[in-house]
Amino acid sequence: MKRTNLYFTHPAMPVSRCRTLATRALAGLALVAITGTASADGPGRGSTATFEKNYLVFIIDHHYSALRMTELAAGTDTQRNAPVSNPGEGTSPTPGYGATVAKASDDQIRSMSRQANRTQREEIMKAQRFLQDWYGMQHQPQLTADGQRMIANLESTPAGAQFNQVFLRTFSNHHLSALAPSLHCQVKSDIAHTPLHRYCENIVVAQKNGINDMREMLCKKFGDCGFVPATGDRRKDQDF
Repeated sequence: MKRTNLYFTHPAMPVSRCRTLATRALAGLALVAITGTASADGPGRGSTATFEKNYLVFIIDHHYSALRMTELAAGTDTQRNAPVSNPGEGTSPTPGYGATVAKASDDQIRSMSRQANRTQREEIMKAQRFLQDWYGMQHQPQLTADGQRMIANLESTPAGAQFNQVFLRTFSNHHLSALAPSLHCQVKSDIAHTPLHRYCENIVVAQKNGINDMREMLCKKFGDCGFVPATGDRRKDQDF
């Protein structure tokens, strides 16, 4: 029996058509590469850009109010004292404020305040860099209404033991108000902005640990063991 080989063939594609498709494919790959690079070093895409700008302005202003609060607790110095471990040392004054005598009488609270002051100054500068690098924006810190209220409360509280307790409660509440926005930042910022993801993650960890450190001090030093921090926003405070 004679064998017959069967071949299924298609009409030949014109050379010009092949070249057009190849050119389009290469252009598509180049566009993907360019887009990926730009998203890492440029602005967020779509709604992520709006979220990032709003968040960075929020956290700059939020941290700015913390500077004055911690200065009231630790006091201010224009230069570092000679001993590295001097418990009476303060912080540098926030622009616009004069020298401040420490109102906290507890060395642990003053130490925590100095550390928080320095950390949040650095975080303000980093958030400003993100705004500048990605969006060409410059934002100078401003005191929010909540920040002004908390500062006024601490300014009117007598120095010593009463201030110590009021400060721990007030600063815990202040820390809590940054938690929800920073948690949102981890899932709402541009997926390619890994430095911002790390920034927000670090804030969540630091604020959470700071709150629990202060709750522990409230319990041990004042017997205030049932304190629960609150933002003043009922919708957020009752969100389980």
